[in-house]
Amino acid sequence: MTAVSVPSITFMPFPNSDFCTKNPSKDPKGPAHPIYLLPKCNSLKEVMQIQAYSIKARSQDDIFIINKLISSCTVSPTPASMHHAQLLFDRMPHPDIVLFNYMARGYSRSDTPLQALVLFSRIISSGIVPDLYTFPSLLKACANAEALVAGKQLHCLVVKYGLNYDMYVCPALMNMYIECGNVDSARCIFDRILEPCVVTYNAMILGYVRSSEPTQALLLFRELQEKEIEPTEVTILGVLSSCALLGALEFGKWIHEYVKKNGFDQSVKVNTSLIDMYTKCGSLEDAVSVFRSMDYRDTQAWSTMIMGYAIHGQVHNAISMFGEMQEARVQPDGLTFLALLYACNHAGKVEEGFRFFNVMKEKCRIVPGIKHYGCMLDLLGRAGCLNDAFEFLKELPIKPTPLLWRTLLAACNSHGNVKLGKLVLERIFEMDDSQSGDYVIFANMCARAGEWEDAIHIRKLMKEKGVRKVPGCSSIEVNNVVYEFFSGDGSQIGYKGLHRAVDKLMVKLKEVGYTPDTSLVFHHAMEDDEKEATLRYHSEKLAVTFGLLNTPPGKTIRVVKNLRICRDCHSAVKLISLLSERHIIVRDVQRFHHFRDGKCSCGDYW
Repeated sequence: MTAVSVPSITFMPFPNSDFCTKNPSKDPKGPAHPIYLLPKCNSLKEVMQIQAYSIKARSQDDIFIINKLISSCTVSPTPASMHHAQLLFDRMPHPDIVLFNYMARGYSRSDTPLQALVLFSRIISSGIVPDLYTFPSLLKACANAEALVAGKQLHCLVVKYGLNYDMYVCPALMNMYIECGNVDSARCIFDRILEPCVVTYNAMILGYVRSSEPTQALLLFRELQEKEIEPTEVTILGVLSSCALLGALEFGKWIHEYVKKNGFDQSVKVNTSLIDMYTKCGSLEDAVSVFRSMDYRDTQAWSTMIMGYAIHGQVHNAISMFGEMQEARVQPDGLTFLALLYACNHAGKVEEGFRFFNVMKEKCRIVPGIKHYGCMLDLLGRAGCLNDAFEFLKELPIKPTPLLWRTLLAACNSHGNVKLGKLVLERIFEMDDSQSGDYVIFANMCARAGEWEDAIHIRKLMKEKGVRKVPGCSSIEVNNVVYEFFSGDGSQIGYKGLHRAVDKLMVKLKEVGYTPDTSLVFHHAMEDDEKEATLRYHSEKLAVTFGLLNTPPGKTIRVVKNLRICRDCHSAVKLISLLSERHIIVRDVQRFHHFRDGKCSCGDYW
């Protein structure tokens, strides 16, 4: 057998053990053997000390001890610990499937997950047969690496070995497909399970949440209840996330009652998710109530509440909450500062934003991420400091992503800087020319400036590349049912009179000073009345009108929009709130707009 080179070891005493000063035990697996101290090891160095003792005791080839050593190296894998585990594994002349499963578990959690597949190919070719513990780790490795093709190959092997209905393998298969962006395949696996348990339901519910299909997640939750399967905390977190995505406040309140009735309200994670759900559904008061009722609040709970104030435009409350967090001696993290930067961003507080940014970097030693840089860029751009924003972007310590350039493009659009916008668009197209929003924003910018040739050219280019514009979509929850509306459509829900109701509402608005902003419709040959008709049936107006028709007087109307609300709809909804004496809340892709008495909480700065 080939000898193993053992590095120089400095022995350190272990708690309640003086094994290094005694003679080696004759029984390498006896209760006095230091191998049983492995669960207490906090570093690879300590694991290697125990390995060195085993070599001294001449028990280094004992399969039991090697199992324990490899297992310890793979529990919390690092590049060094996995390298050492691989060296141990390679020493084995006849490794079994148990040893491989340890290795696969470690690699699946490491920075090099696909190494698990390389090793799997090797052991399969040597005749080792996988078991039901093998595939969950391999599938997790594919999920982490988003290796769909390899995952499909493993799926075939799962079927070959008759494990396609196993209660541990099925969730791993579903998760692999979900992480690889193939939620439909995950659903096919789920539907073939004869008696799905809560674990498989959780995997599918979270899959739909990650795939932005919250309606399907809520339908699965109802199905789980009908089958009288007890949900877990993971189920509740997935359902609350679905309510937040949909803006389904009434259903979210029902879930809150369910949480309290079934004892889930003792969980910090569930309460934090409730805060997030309430803020994203437009009920900041309920979010604050949940936050204040918590006995213990961790960093995430504080950060979520600060972000809640930020997206609702309450910058002073967000900053005040941060002060409370500091008094409570809770350490802020990257999300905390992102929330503060977001608050400053949407209130135009440039100096305050840079102060928090510097505190984050210099005092708290938090390395800014893409979202932090994006917030600072947006802060400068919204304030009209386009040249400063451009310089800030060029001087970043990281390579600017398309998302950061798009943030600057949006600012160029807001301030009508076509020259800089053209330069920014070129940078974006060098990295990604598949997003419809880039073409639309630049075309509209050119049209507004009267540069019709450039506007027509960019729209023609968009058509040639087969890029389709994302349609505006707004949703509203009425009587626990979520209705969706698309711009230009009034028949999606079978309500034939909706267009006529919008027409009548627009007449009333004109009587109190509303003038359609036809400059937002960029079609050179279109007449003003045609442009006005296009604006009239934007999805926000359809959803708000539907809410007025189908809810009692005085009830708050809550609408969720998939894109940024346009200036014309913003002006119209302000007047609708005045005429109807309603509180109307519109959540667009960037923030909340609270319309009351003809005014908006954003102060027309968004």
